[in-house]
Amino acid sequence: MGEGERVREHVRVAVIGSGFGGLGAAVRLRREGITDFVVLERADSVGGTWRDNSYPGCACDVPSHLYSFSFAPNPDWPRTFSGQPAIREYLEHVADTFGLRRHIRLNHEVRMMRWDADELRWEIETAGGDLTADVVVSATGPLSDPKMPEIPGLAEFPGKVFHSARWDHDYDLAGKRVAMIGTGASAIQIVPAIAPEVRRLTLFQRTPPWVMPRTDRAITAVERWLHRQLPFTRAARRGLLWGIRELQVSAFTKRPNQLGLIESLAKANMARSIKDPVLRAKLTPSYRIGCKRILLSSEYYPALARPNVDLVASGLKEIRGSVLVAADGSETEIDAIIFGTGFHVTDMPIADRVVGAEGKTLADAWKDGMQALRGATAAGFPNWMTIIGPNTGLGNSSMILMIESQLNYMADYLRQLGVLGGRVALAARPSAVNRWNRHVQARMERTVWNTGGCTSWYLDAQGRNTTVWPGTTGEFRRETQRVDLAEYEVVRVRGREPVAAVVAPAGVAPGAARLPGALPPDPRASNAGEAEFASGGASNAGGAGVAPGGASKGGGTGVAPSGAGVGEGGA
Repeated sequence: MGEGERVREHVRVAVIGSGFGGLGAAVRLRREGITDFVVLERADSVGGTWRDNSYPGCACDVPSHLYSFSFAPNPDWPRTFSGQPAIREYLEHVADTFGLRRHIRLNHEVRMMRWDADELRWEIETAGGDLTADVVVSATGPLSDPKMPEIPGLAEFPGKVFHSARWDHDYDLAGKRVAMIGTGASAIQIVPAIAPEVRRLTLFQRTPPWVMPRTDRAITAVERWLHRQLPFTRAARRGLLWGIRELQVSAFTKRPNQLGLIESLAKANMARSIKDPVLRAKLTPSYRIGCKRILLSSEYYPALARPNVDLVASGLKEIRGSVLVAADGSETEIDAIIFGTGFHVTDMPIADRVVGAEGKTLADAWKDGMQALRGATAAGFPNWMTIIGPNTGLGNSSMILMIESQLNYMADYLRQLGVLGGRVALAARPSAVNRWNRHVQARMERTVWNTGGCTSWYLDAQGRNTTVWPGTTGEFRRETQRVDLAEYEVVRVRGREPVAAVVAPAGVAPGAARLPGALPPDPRASNAGEAEFASGGASNAGGAGVAPGGASKGGGTGVAPSGAGVGEGGA
């Protein structure tokens, strides 16, 4: 090594992102006894999409007790559908409770990752310095990079412009003429939240969504006390919420015609607030319910009926100075534009920053559509896996369930590397990736997402659904329980003999010291050693406890996207 050069830090595992996927991966690594890892976060705090999306009314449309880790239940959720502040606070407590702060590198945006085929490791360039890692777990999430449409004249608009995921809290909307672009999950929360304060709100709608009422309420003190003192009540509540959603899956995936009754309920929800038949016609979708994300709100339709709210049902065509011109030729003078136009889901920017074994980027490998073996590993990218990868999204349940299934797969992947011993990598076989993708796409053919008559953000540029999982969360859990080595090529460094595998006791990696507060290493028991967020008391469930003086504050109003986070309909 020449003078002035320094040795780059090397870690066993590098996790990218600190949202639900990244923090969940970090906790699972600790459970496996692996402490030689870092979590690389581009922002200055943890939270992922629940940090970035702080717009008025931001909340989750999955019940709170299902939208949380099974190993970190929170008995003190304030509402049945909690708001963004409560969810972000929950993630901060997860980072504290499980001792993750020492592993997290804030302001370390990943600029490039390259596979070193000679050393069988990843070279990672970040904004905070470079490092290498044996394994990379990408948990950047599909709802992390906002998508801005190309509108002629937008650059010359003299007023304020921002995306819902980059809300400008310093800009006062009071008394302003505001345009809301888009009618996805973010928009139906924002519209009711800002309508009372703005001078005039114009909603530009390209396609109307199906909207069901949201049965949100405050969780009583008695309920929270029961969940703290009698954990089985909390588990029963979670189990019931999960079971109901599992039973609904077949209507989405096998029998879309059964969704007609749900359409009737959605129309009745609209009719209660929208009395004008012309407006009601504009708000009624022409596609089967469920084809796009079903949205939940009890405030959206009443907001549209306000005298200071206008609906433009033909979409935004161009901007001339401060005048927005719709596709139908109508013109509206505006002071501020808010884009609720979703995220780069099927073309995630992180894919441009991952260079695999053949010297091409993941984006290039996925140019004809994303595909990954069991939603986790891609052909040509050894020792790299993703959380919330292709075809792992959900249309009606909690993404946390899918994340935990992928964490099972990650844990077994690392165990297999340990058993194989020495400098080794696992490379997904192209035949296995293709076989899995054909299986998923064949099941997708009869789903409402493919047959419902709509164009949604679930579909990629080729019209294929590379976003949603066409089955139950239980099925996905079984498919990702263990790694099948027959689906992988075992790659070793040429000219080096493998080191004999060392089997560590009870799932602890060889030579790894368990940190204070680490979970018991039973990877199969998802509730073993769970950490509980109890107000004013320690955990009564045998794990690392925290007494944050109340796990959440405020409930928020409205409903956000699915379990995956916030955005145009959620995932």
